[in-house]
This record gives sequence, C-alpha cells and structure tokens, in this order.
Amino acid sequence: MASRCVYVSIKKMKHLLSQVIRRIGLLLLFASTLAMAAPTQDVQGFVHSQMERYPQSRLLDLYKSCFQDYMGAEHLVADTAGVMRYLRAELASVSLADLLPHYYEPCGIGGRYVRVSLRAVLEGLISIDKLADAFIRSANSPRPSVEDWCERWHNIVEIIDAMHLGLSHYADDRQLIDSVLVSGRYALSHSSDYREAYHPHYRIVERSIFERELLPLLQP
Repeated sequence: MASRCVYVSIKKMKHLLSQVIRRIGLLLLFASTLAMAAPTQDVQGFVHSQMERYPQSRLLDLYKSCFQDYMGAEHLVADTAGVMRYLRAELASVSLADLLPHYYEPCGIGGRYVRVSLRAVLEGLISIDKLADAFIRSANSPRPSVEDWCERWHNIVEIIDAMHLGLSHYADDRQLIDSVLVSGRYALSHSSDYREAYHPHYRIVERSIFERELLPLLQP
C-alpha cells in the first residue's frame, strides 16, 4: 500500500512538473514574441533622435545601431590579446580633436548596449585594460540568434520605410542589408558618409556592465 502511494505521488509530481515546464515555455514564447515587435513610436523616436544627432546617417548606420542594441558586439571574442593590440593601435591613430565630445551613448531602440567612446580612455577617465575587459565580457555574453534578429529588423525597417526619410543610397543600403541577412550574417560597418563626418571610435559594452563599472568613472 505504501509503495503504491509513493508511485502515485511520483506520478503526480511528474505531471505537475510537466505542467510547470509547459507554462514556462509558453511564457518564454510570449516574451520572445513581444521582443520581436518593436513599437512604431519607439522606432520613430530612435530614428528621429539619430538623424538629429547624426544627420549624415544612412540606413546602414541606423541598422548598425539597432543590431548593436539587440545583438551586442559584432563577434564573439576569443583572441583577447588581439583585442588589446587593436585597441592600442586605434588609440594611437586618433586624437581628441577627431572625436565627438560625448563619452558614451546608448545603442538603438532599447539601449541594451552602450557605445563607449575612446575619448574616455584618451582623457584618462577609463583605463585601456578596464575598457577592453568590459568589451570582451560584453562580446562573449549570450546573444539572440541571427534568425531572431532578422525577424526583428524586418519589423523595424518596415516602419523606417513608411517614414520616407529620403536617406541617400537608401535602396542600395536596403539591398546590402538584406543580402547579408540572407547569408546568415548580421554585422555591417558604418557607412562611408558617417565615418567621414563623425569619425566613430568606440567599444560596445553591455549596459549593466557599463552602469556598474564604467559610468561611475565618467561622473564628476
């Protein structure tokens, strides 16, 4: 009799566990569905803000800011020594006169990641080691799939299409972005117009790491 009761209890526990797992799965699916659809107002607000701050932006630059917000850095980082070498070389090639006056700015629509300007290192506010470490950890943090990003971007670009911004090279940029996504990739560089006008030199850092470790160093 006792063994039968134990069997029934185990069976009941398995049933309850399966129900819990099923409900968690549904909640995750619902959350991911919400994440895919960026509200029109949020997209338009981001676009207007970007174009006001960087009027030479093209669709490529809007795209880059959005994928940085959603996916983080362009690649996982395995060669940490290479990251330091490249960062040192980049710092040696620029001067404060080349850089925009701000130390940081959020990426894209949600601001999940932050662009930290190399100005902060050149002015001695953040050490090169600290920035590199924050960048590497951010780049190697879990990220959504390219398929998820592709679906989200299509939602975003439909809204941008409807805004009729008159951006230069719009059709060419749209085709380039689509071809990259079809190939299973997602990373693209800033447009030549943007690079020439604004000389972007920064590293992408996940927002919680930035707020906890870097932002206090940038505040008076």
